[in-house]
Formats: sequence, C-alpha cells, structure tokens
Amino acid sequence: MIAVIDYRAGNLTSVVKALNYLGAHEIVVTQDPAVVLRASKAVLPGVGHFQSTTLLQELGLTDAIRQAVTKGTWFLGICVGLQWLFEGSTEAQDIAGLGQFGGVCERFPASFEGENLKSPHVGWNSLEGVKANSRLLRGVVDGGFVYYTHSWRAPLIQATAAVTRYGGTFTAAVEQDNIMGVQFHPEKSGAVGLQVLKNFVEL
Repeated sequence: MIAVIDYRAGNLTSVVKALNYLGAHEIVVTQDPAVVLRASKAVLPGVGHFQSTTLLQELGLTDAIRQAVTKGTWFLGICVGLQWLFEGSTEAQDIAGLGQFGGVCERFPASFEGENLKSPHVGWNSLEGVKANSRLLRGVVDGGFVYYTHSWRAPLIQATAAVTRYGGTFTAAVEQDNIMGVQFHPEKSGAVGLQVLKNFVEL
C-alpha cells in the first residue's frame, strides 16, 4: 500500500493520477497515522507555505512518519515535502521540520552574480550531478528537464542525489537509504518525472 499523506497543502490529485498511470496498487490518500504506519511506501506531496506542515504535527503524522521510516518504509517528499525533511525553513522559522537531514531551507536571493533573480523559480530546469547509484533517479541522465515552482530551496548536503542551478546550486533530489525527496514536481515533469515515480513505485 502507498499512503499519500494529505495535510491540505499537497497536489494530491495529480500525484495520485500519476501513480495510478504507473500501475501502482492500493493507493490511499490519508490523514490517519495508523494508515501511514501500515503502508509499505509513503508520499508527502506539498505546495505552498512551510507553515502548512504544522498540521502534520497536529494530526500525529510527524511521529507516525518518523516511526515508519525508522522501520524501513520507503518515503518520498515532494516540493515542500522535501523541504520538511530538513531541520526547518526560513519561510516559517518557528516551525520545525522532520530533521532527517541537517540544514535549513532558504529563499532564493534577490540577485545573483550582479543580476536580479526572479522568485519564485517557476518552469523547466535541468537536473545535474545525478548520482550514479541513486535508486530514485535510476535511468535519469544529467541534463534531464523537470518542472519547478518554488521560492525556497534546500541546501547541498551529503545525501544530495542531484542538483539544479538557479541563483546558485541547490538540492534537486535527496536520497538516504529509504528516505527520498525531490524539489521538483515529478507528476508535472513529463517522461523524467514519470521515471522518478516509476522508480519509487518499483522499490
């Protein structure tokens, strides 16, 4: 069973449609911690403000996710779902993330290399530095394009599995054991995005 976690801030319909298209079986959209604990895989889609992740704590989902990943459940965070895996974000400085990865997500700078930088970062951009041993990004080559829409970005860490360049280099995908995340929207990223979701479904 794949639990798609609903904290009222995710692009759930598109994600579920993509998973169905890929032949995933028994997809459950849920706010129930017990369902998350029973699932073999969990997906946390997210759009909007980091503040919205407070509902995860209120519903008991934060503890359930922490328990699930500790016992080996495959986990995929999308967009804000990736950012939540870090310690927090300057977008909502009083809200803690899961803390699975060290570092804090920060807003794109107003300018880069002497030129004004548009924010949010919206549209297609390429993945670079794809780790050869990444299970999530298997079959994805450097230069593959994916779709973004975000104003905050995750820092580069040892678990970074691919990067994208916009106002400098930021983490496009992260992977450590059974815990994974992507800043881009795979459900909107054409063939590359479907490959990423297919890889996750087949884990």
